[in-house]
Amino acid sequence: MTGEAVALELRPAKLPSRALAVLIDLVVAMVAYVVVSIGVVVSTASLDEAAQIALSIATFLLVLVGGPIAVETLSHGRSLGKLAFGLRVVRDDGGPIRFRHALVRGAIGVVEILMTFGVIACIASLVSARGRRLGDVFAGTLVVRERVPTGRVGFVPPPPPWLAGRFAELDLSAVPDGLWLAVRQYLTRMGQLDPQVSLGMAQRLAADLAARTGASVPHDLPAAAFLAAVVHERQSREARNAFGAGGFASPVAAPGAPAADQAPASAQPPVSAAAGPRDPAQPGRPQEGARQPQAPLPPPAVPPRDEPPADRPATGFAPPA
Repeated sequence: MTGEAVALELRPAKLPSRALAVLIDLVVAMVAYVVVSIGVVVSTASLDEAAQIALSIATFLLVLVGGPIAVETLSHGRSLGKLAFGLRVVRDDGGPIRFRHALVRGAIGVVEILMTFGVIACIASLVSARGRRLGDVFAGTLVVRERVPTGRVGFVPPPPPWLAGRFAELDLSAVPDGLWLAVRQYLTRMGQLDPQVSLGMAQRLAADLAARTGASVPHDLPAAAFLAAVVHERQSREARNAFGAGGFASPVAAPGAPAADQAPASAQPPVSAAAGPRDPAQPGRPQEGARQPQAPLPPPAVPPRDEPPADRPATGFAPPA
């Protein structure tokens, strides 16, 4: 929970994964330190003993302390070991770390990891509720998992086709976000609930939603279908606001509207009276080779607007399997 009361979906890393990541980082750092030390010793063999000791200390601080600090700063908290295990160092508010965070973690890590072989770091991680070592506590950071298994996304069932546009006049501005979230969670999990429990929850949510919108739940409409229709209407409005009037088309056609690929009878081109010369031998029959006029297509059969389609269920709302 951040200072602005925003809950972050961050999963703290466990001690085993953090320990293995630190082990990989230490192995890489030690190999680099040995290689650099050999090069320094060979290149400074002609110097006196004090200069060699000073260069050895500088090499230690540069490789084993400055190296991890530079890597965490440039990679925004992802060292080689953390990258291998899908971990990352972030601030307490979830943002990327900066140089000062990496500096505090690296400086304290010399004591709790290098000088004590990680004993202090392990004890601090076990005591902390979020598995933080002393360097994380003083730096205000947290090691989290980036590769989290994704669960099945909840699917909100669409309303029945004959409910499209029925609640287009509702005022949804007074409905709070908490109620929308409760309705969506119910619609995504209604198939997992006991029928009686599901019916009771649907009726309570429908009553709350109707009270916020100033409308009443139709008596011939199940509460779950009412919730799905109102949620679909809200999603349609948000899509129209985001993509414009023509940027979102509802997959459900309005009852009584002709199909898009069927033109009305008035749109058919009129048949010209002078389609071709007439045959003088047979009045009313055009000569051979003349273009035959096309008879106008009959208008499409449009069901009455007030009558529901034949496959409309009487009552009930069945979510998709």
